[in-house]
Amino acid sequence: MKEKAIAIFDVGKTNKKLVIFDYRLNLLHEEEKRFTEETDDDGFECDNINAIEKWIKESVKNLVRSSKFDITAINFATYGATLAYLDEYGKRLTPVYNYLKPIDERIPEKLYRRYGGQDEFCRRTASPALGMLNSGIQILWLKTVKPEVFSRVRHILHFPQYLANLITGKICSEHTSIGCHTALWDFDNMKYHTWLDDAGITLPDPIPVGSLSEVIIEGKRLMAGIGIHDSSASLAPYLAASRGKFILLSTGTWCINMNPFNYEKLTADQLDRDCLCYLSVNRQPVKSSRIFLGYMHETAVSMLNNHFRTTDDFYKGVKYDGELVKILRTKYAGDKRAFFDSGPGSREFKERIDLYDFKSYDEAYHQLMIELCDLTCESIKLIIPENDETENIYITGGFSKNEIFVKLLAQAFPSKSVFTSVINNSTALGAALTILPSLEAKLPELNLGLTECKLTV
Repeated sequence: MKEKAIAIFDVGKTNKKLVIFDYRLNLLHEEEKRFTEETDDDGFECDNINAIEKWIKESVKNLVRSSKFDITAINFATYGATLAYLDEYGKRLTPVYNYLKPIDERIPEKLYRRYGGQDEFCRRTASPALGMLNSGIQILWLKTVKPEVFSRVRHILHFPQYLANLITGKICSEHTSIGCHTALWDFDNMKYHTWLDDAGITLPDPIPVGSLSEVIIEGKRLMAGIGIHDSSASLAPYLAASRGKFILLSTGTWCINMNPFNYEKLTADQLDRDCLCYLSVNRQPVKSSRIFLGYMHETAVSMLNNHFRTTDDFYKGVKYDGELVKILRTKYAGDKRAFFDSGPGSREFKERIDLYDFKSYDEAYHQLMIELCDLTCESIKLIIPENDETENIYITGGFSKNEIFVKLLAQAFPSKSVFTSVINNSTALGAALTILPSLEAKLPELNLGLTECKLTV
C-alpha cells in the first residue's frame, strides 16, 4: 500500500526543487531543476516563468500517476518580492519581473512624500526603501510605466500564491508574503497600508497560511495549499520545535538574523541599519537584520589567498586557537581593525589593508573572523529588545560549519546557549509543516539537528 505523502515545490532564485515528505515529515524524495533565465519585455533578466509553470503542471500530473507515492497534498514555497498580474480571466499578463530590475527613484519618492516622508513610511511598513525589492513599489511602477497593461490587471498575487493558483485557480493572499519588506502592510495597525486604497489598488485579503483547497486532478482528490514565503517557511520548524525562545541566524552569502520574540516596533534608526520585519506563520512580526557576511568573507579570503599564495579552500583547515584570539584582541583593542573601517555600523573594507602585519595565514584568518563576528554581533544586537527573553541562538547554513565563527559568537553571547543546526530542506519542511494540521495529521517531533557549542574555560 502506498504511503500518504505531501509534495512541496520549493522555488528559489537559483534552484527549483520538488520535495516529498511522509506525514511524519521524513524525506521520501527530492529532485532539483534549474532553468535558464529569459528577458522581460524591457530586456532585463528574469525567471523563465513559462518553463516553471510547465514543470509544475507536468510534475503534479506525474505525482498523481505515481505508483510509489500517494500524494494527498501539495504546497509551494518561493522567494519573495515577486508578483504575478492576472487579467479578468486569470491569465498572466506580464513576465515575472526580477526584483533587481532598476527603477526610476521618482516613483517611490512621490509615495513617500504623500505618506509622511520616507522614514515614516518605511518604519510603518517595516520595509527599507529597496526599489523593486519592495513588491508594493513594483505595483506602483507597473501602474506608472505601463498604464495600458495595468488597466487590464484584475488580480495581483505574490509568487507563492500564483504558483498555487496554477493548481487551484484560487485568488488569495497570506501574511508571510505580504509582510516581507513589501511596503504594503501597515505594521502599526496590522492591515494593508491606506496608500493602496488611495491609489485604487485592490489586493486579496490575507487568509491563514495553512489553508487548503480541494482540487481534482485526473480523477484524484488532492488538497492544495496557498503557498508561503521561503524565509517564513524556514523559520517554521524552529517555532514548532524549539524548547526556548531563540534568535535564528541563517548564514550564507547573506547572514539573516531573525528574532520572533522582539515585540518592539521597528525604529527609523533600525531601518537605516538594514533591519526590517517579516510576518511569521503565526502572523506575528519577526524582527530581522542582515549583513553581507558570505560576500565579505569571500572577498577577504581571496586577499589572503593571493598574499599567502594558498588554495581557495585553505581557510577550511584553520583550527580555532583561543590563545591567538586573546593576543589579537589585545593587539587590535578598542575599535582598531585590520580589515574593516573602524566605528559602529561600518562594514566597508579599509582602503589599505596591510597583510604584512600578520606572521601567518592562520593569524590573519583569525583576525578576519574576529572582525566579521564583531560586525555580525552588531547586526544581531539591533534585533535584541531591551527586555530580552531569548535563551538560544541557532546558526544554520554555511557558517554553522565554521568552528572559529561559532566559537567567537558563543563568546560574544555568554548568557545564551549557541547551537549549530542542520536541517536539510528546511524551507520545504516548513511549507509541509504549515499545512499538516489542516490535513488532520498529528504533528511529529522535529529534529532540529542541534549541536551546542561548549566553551572551555
